[in-house]
Amino acid sequence: MRTLLVVIALGFSIAIMISIPAGIMANQESMQTLSENLTSTITTMQEEINKTATLIECSTTPNQGMQTFRPGGGFFGGVNETFINESIVDEIYSINVSGVRVVKDVIPSLEKSSSENITETITTPFGNRTVYRSAYTIIGVCLNSSIISSYSILPTNITAGENLSEGDSCYVLISSNLTEYFEAGVGDTITINGELFTVKGIFESSSQTRTVYMNISDAQRITGLTGEISKLYVYVVDSSYATQVADVIKAAYPELYVTSYQDRLENLQQMQSMYTQTLSNAESSIAQAQSTATQVIIIAVAATSLIVLFVMLYSVRERTKEIGILKAIGFSNWNVMSQFMLEGVLIGLIGGATGVLIGSTIAPFLSSFLIPQINLFGGTQRPQASVQMPSTNIVGLQSYTTVTLSPELILLALGAAVLLGAIGSLYPAWRASKISPIEALRYE
Repeated sequence: MRTLLVVIALGFSIAIMISIPAGIMANQESMQTLSENLTSTITTMQEEINKTATLIECSTTPNQGMQTFRPGGGFFGGVNETFINESIVDEIYSINVSGVRVVKDVIPSLEKSSSENITETITTPFGNRTVYRSAYTIIGVCLNSSIISSYSILPTNITAGENLSEGDSCYVLISSNLTEYFEAGVGDTITINGELFTVKGIFESSSQTRTVYMNISDAQRITGLTGEISKLYVYVVDSSYATQVADVIKAAYPELYVTSYQDRLENLQQMQSMYTQTLSNAESSIAQAQSTATQVIIIAVAATSLIVLFVMLYSVRERTKEIGILKAIGFSNWNVMSQFMLEGVLIGLIGGATGVLIGSTIAPFLSSFLIPQINLFGGTQRPQASVQMPSTNIVGLQSYTTVTLSPELILLALGAAVLLGAIGSLYPAWRASKISPIEALRYE
């Protein structure tokens, strides 16, 4: 029973000693990865923004959708879709600055959510929620050869088949995550809003967005939005005119959400500032966790050492007569001391192995229970159809942090357990070796 008590105490102490550092290391690795990803994201966005100095984006809806409550339970992702007459293309194309025609190209497109919906279950801080989403988004683009060759209005990462080209009608380009939904591949026919389309190509989708590209005239016809559009990409002849043209569009068409090069730069700066603050908060949390972890480990080590000490002292006292017999038949002080030291080391080794087993099983729980929760954030990228600039959402990474025990940490834990066993039994063993054989034999 004494040995079992020491093994259990050592086991939990070692489990604490290895679980907390493992949790700290996992969070440090997550933060390092996060920092690298954010730096890469910011750099990529800066490069993409620099390529769009002459671009003004106009949309009838905000770029980021909001989730709205759906009667009957669950949430419905998206915003109310609105549209504008495509006659606006000619009106914007004719904008002049100081009598100079400064608009180079105006490229309209139509984006419309499908009439079919799908349900998904997502995990939130408030529990699981059912989200109702559109099965896919229809994007109608101008299939003009000069526009296609000059601007990125179509995906370029084609994995099967071919891309859309000028004059294509009743052909579609679908994202790879829609092949299972439509149960179709290249050359197959699918039904969209009651009309048949042939899949000409499949492109790789890097996010959960499900997209179908087609000729804008086809999109307008099958959605019942003939003559309507939802987005405009306005290119000016020189970046120096971008802000002026954007101001004119904002004043003339208040129903449009207008984003210019300067707006994108400001958004990027705000995002960078937010990320810097996030990383600073994460570093502060990790520093606090390390301080707390050190205190917890010191307490665990001290408590375990005292348990081993008192148990071994009791063992020496209980075995006093046995010690006297051993010394009477010729055992030296060193023999007696080494016997009790060896016993303490073996108990420490067994306790260490038990602690490693416990720690490897419940390390994530122990590390999260004994140290402050570290709230790290990361970004997910969502490619846009034309600008190809990643849009970043903030999501928690805490649930994705995996706590694992490294071989070095396991060996260190076993060594610490043996050392604790040795230290705890050192004084009792020395005391046992100093007992007089005559007094020991008289002990009852």
